[in-house]
Amino acid sequence: MVVISDRHTVLGKAPADHDLSLLAGRLRSHGGLAEQEVPFVLNRPLHEAYRHRLSAELWNFDLFDFALNGIVL
Repeated sequence: MVVISDRHTVLGKAPADHDLSLLAGRLRSHGGLAEQEVPFVLNRPLHEAYRHRLSAELWNFDLFDFALNGIVL
C-alpha cells in the first residue's frame, strides 16, 4: 500500500505522540509526494539517450544517474 498526501495534509504522528521536552523548536513535518518537485539542473549536455528520458517522469534520485552517466564530458 502506498499513501500520499497533498500540500495541505501532513502524514505522521501528532505532537502528543512525542517527547518534545528536548526539542528547541517546533515538531517538523515533511510534505507528501504530491508536492515533491525538485529542480533538475545540469551544467553539461546530455547524451541522446538521456535527453529522450527527460520527457518521462523523473524523481530526485534520477539526478545522480543523469549527472554520473548521462552527461557528455
